[in-house]
Amino acid sequence: MNARSESRPGADWAQDRLRRLGARVVPGAGGFLSWWTRNLAAWLPARVRRVLGFDRGRLLLQLEGDAVQLRLQQGSDLRDLGTVPQASLPTEDALVAPIDPLATLLPARLADLPRWLLLPAATGLRRRLTLPAAAADRLRDVVGFEIDRQTPFTAETVAFDARVIDRRDDGALDAELVVVPRQRIEPQQAALGQLAGSLAGIDLCAENGVPLGVNLLPPAQRRRHGDPFRYWNLALAAIAVLTVAATMWQLLANRRAAGDELERRIADHATAAREAAAQRQTLIDLIEGQAFLDRQRAQRATAVEVMDELTRRLPDTTYLEKLAIEDDNLLMIGLSREAPSLVQRLQGSKLWRAPSLTGALMPDPASGRDRFTLTAELPSTGKPAPVAAPREDTEDGDGR
Repeated sequence: MNARSESRPGADWAQDRLRRLGARVVPGAGGFLSWWTRNLAAWLPARVRRVLGFDRGRLLLQLEGDAVQLRLQQGSDLRDLGTVPQASLPTEDALVAPIDPLATLLPARLADLPRWLLLPAATGLRRRLTLPAAAADRLRDVVGFEIDRQTPFTAETVAFDARVIDRRDDGALDAELVVVPRQRIEPQQAALGQLAGSLAGIDLCAENGVPLGVNLLPPAQRRRHGDPFRYWNLALAAIAVLTVAATMWQLLANRRAAGDELERRIADHATAAREAAAQRQTLIDLIEGQAFLDRQRAQRATAVEVMDELTRRLPDTTYLEKLAIEDDNLLMIGLSREAPSLVQRLQGSKLWRAPSLTGALMPDPASGRDRFTLTAELPSTGKPAPVAAPREDTEDGDGR
């Protein structure tokens, strides 16, 4: 007996939903999705499977003489719960209101489980079939056409179902067709009385007494049992989705905050860099201006040199009232007893050139000297500049 087939009824609700979802999303994938889910669930502990709805279990009703044997099946585990006399079961034609005797005999968690009628192994007929992989999604409909050829019965006179035993490497399915004549099922349903209307399915025992995991009850007569944990699972799923959404939103908010902080820091550094660049440029301009002035000064004689040269060339009887150096011009105003010879005395100097008297000599009665105005040109001396312009440091971007 394949253990995966035995666990099928305990996971009916979840697997049926997954099979339908797979068939809608990808045609032909429903059977594979259901099989894959069962195999994944088989790795989980039994308690976890029951919490997730993969192994709620089912309540088996089996007629043994004048009593109904109650068994609990969860996965491959079978546990006897007790027996109920048939006489205590209300019949279908009872005039009293329908009474569920199992609800008073069993705890609520067991009374709410799907109820299955379990038939003896000798009641049915089993045949092995090899089917293509595409038949997995509509296995029951496919094997319905094989009843006439595989059994001595017709499809209208039997209750039937099929199960997948194994999958071959080439994708083909090893399936088993299970049929039970209706005339053998109807007496047992009648013996259950009103409990027959609460059946979710009818299963058949194997030779070892373990249910096969098929459902011989027609789909229209099956009673759907809602999962008591369905709303809890939906609520937990909603909480999980909200938690993931909140986490993602928080991560996005953190990334945005980090991005804003990085932009602020970059802006602060950019402001500081611009200020440093402006200060550096100002310093360069000052240094270059100072170097230019130094070069300009180095190209002509200094005022001290000019005054020293004049002191050595002018006679002692001459004194200056005004000495002015403006750009390239030298202006001298003073009194001298030898004013006519001053031009000759000033010629030949390297510090100026073309000395000449401007205007006429004016006698000064008070000093007995002649007042003169003398001009000269100050040429460039061609000396190298003593201070060079600073070299820009290309390695340090902020000028420090």
